[in-house]
Amino acid sequence: MPPFRLITRSFVASLLLTSSITYSATPDEAFQAARKAYKDGDVATLDANLPLLDGHELLPYVEYWRLSMDIEQVWPNQIQTFLSNTDGMLVAERMRAKWLRELARRAQWTDFLAMSRQLSTWDTELTCYSLQARIALGETGALKEARDLWFTGRPQPESCLPLFESLFEENLLEADAVWARFRLALNSGNRSVAKAILKYVPAAERPSSQNINRAARRPQTYLKQLSMPLQNRGQTELALYALYKTGRSWPHVAVRKLAEIEDQLPDEDRSYAVGQIAMAAAWKHHPDAHDWFKKVDPRDLNDKQLEWRVRAALRSGDWGDIVGCVEAMSPGKRSTSRWRYWKARALQTTGQQFEANALLASLSNEFNFYGQLAAENLGNTMSFVPQTYRPDASDVAIIAQEPGLQRGMAFYRNSMRYEGALEWAWTVKDYDDRQLLAAAALASRNEWYERAIHTAERTRILHDFSLRFPAPYRDVMRLYTDELELDEAWVYGLIRQESRFVTTARSTAGAGGLMQLMPSTAKWMAKRLGLKGHHSKLVNRVDTNISMGTSYLRQVMDTLDNHPVLASAGYNAGPRRAARWRDVKPLAGDVYAETIPFPETRGYVKKVMSNTMYYARLFGQTNLSLRDRLGTVPPRPVDTN
Repeated sequence: MPPFRLITRSFVASLLLTSSITYSATPDEAFQAARKAYKDGDVATLDANLPLLDGHELLPYVEYWRLSMDIEQVWPNQIQTFLSNTDGMLVAERMRAKWLRELARRAQWTDFLAMSRQLSTWDTELTCYSLQARIALGETGALKEARDLWFTGRPQPESCLPLFESLFEENLLEADAVWARFRLALNSGNRSVAKAILKYVPAAERPSSQNINRAARRPQTYLKQLSMPLQNRGQTELALYALYKTGRSWPHVAVRKLAEIEDQLPDEDRSYAVGQIAMAAAWKHHPDAHDWFKKVDPRDLNDKQLEWRVRAALRSGDWGDIVGCVEAMSPGKRSTSRWRYWKARALQTTGQQFEANALLASLSNEFNFYGQLAAENLGNTMSFVPQTYRPDASDVAIIAQEPGLQRGMAFYRNSMRYEGALEWAWTVKDYDDRQLLAAAALASRNEWYERAIHTAERTRILHDFSLRFPAPYRDVMRLYTDELELDEAWVYGLIRQESRFVTTARSTAGAGGLMQLMPSTAKWMAKRLGLKGHHSKLVNRVDTNISMGTSYLRQVMDTLDNHPVLASAGYNAGPRRAARWRDVKPLAGDVYAETIPFPETRGYVKKVMSNTMYYARLFGQTNLSLRDRLGTVPPRPVDTN
């Protein structure tokens, strides 16, 4: 096959003159046809549509598709020509990444390294190829950099495998590293990874595939049948894993079994086992979880175990244990807003007010859940929403001429929201605050509220929070929030977290529309509301979605003591789970939110409540602080256990 010739404007013109096809499609229709042809591998149809795309905002993407279809035959100068024509664009970054993979396939390592210096966005596959290139060209020390890539429970790309082989051959990875990754893989649920890496340890040490499956599927039975004493590292690791799996459902059983074998475990493994069982128990809000954690020095626990030890301490009210646990975390973990806040609260509660205030003061400048609570702890209640700059019409008109934003808008126009979001984010990544707010205003005027939010949130000094917290469809919203006696600010805070006001939003689980209603929920609510002729597409209609969503939200509120924190958790994870996560005693709302077992729901509740504060101030509601809104979560009724 002759090498593919890069599509140029002159070639497009020649196609237009020589083609016998009658062109009646609009440029956008031609773009859509070219896109389909690319997906189908139909070179002829893609080429046939190119003449209608001269001057189209998204022509560079079609040219990228055309080059990609013959990537194994193109010449390097064709790639360079394309990159020169698209310099600075996201599509150029994509072309570099694709061509780097092709250069790696060809083992053209010198060319690979030369081009890789211009790449901004790296993934693990390309990182491993880069290390391969440096090693192939004799760079000493490059192999050592690959070591950190080993320590993950996830599968790694094939480009990393030669590096791992070399690391073992050069004794830069040892048996302990294999068992460390074995733990990570099992605890991440990646048994296939765990089994695959065992080839790097002696056969006598390897647990069988059948035993790995037994420990995962029936951990109690595995522990009951465990022969003693433990013979090797493989048996020890599987025993530790089975203890953790047992602890997820039966913590007391796991504790008893650990007592039977703990004298055979090194101190480090014993601490790890206690931490794993206590963490599993804390995840289930077991009342003994914190007592089990306290059997281990915090310095012997890993970050994940320490996080759950702090949560268990919060549930049990043991503020004295929290400071030491936060200080034992890795520097990156303990510097996050979450753990700085809880350390400050612990210092405050234990009478160390000066140290607490220093932490709270730095946190209070952050526009997030913990920053808001920190400010309130210092006596600074939010009375207005920050606005230090508002772009005018001329600012927006100027930014609207930016080619990258025009490409983003063209994607949106062609119902390619995801691609439009990527193009938009790439274009604004280096903008200053004024440019960001002008771009956010442009997005808002086009009703692309999720882009407005994303863009306005990037500002560092100048802010316009009306762009971060848009309130579209308010006339419709008020009809339902007033009738159902729902807090309008809270409902907006929830919708912002659910869909960012994308009326056609669809989750991977199938939830749809502004309020992200699951099909079964929408069908049930439509029946309750007497909406005849309901079908799945109706959830994308603003009025219908708000009607069903607010009615369902009212039901959730009624089920959960009319408490917004509980209802937020229930809307995301289901009312029964939200009720089950309560304690047998009253619990501060922020503690309840922090100790929700599901990471997604935990983050969701905090963001909804934080959003609510900003909407409340935008709507002129100044009567409640965030702490007031979080309130106290009432005890769990006996019959929900």
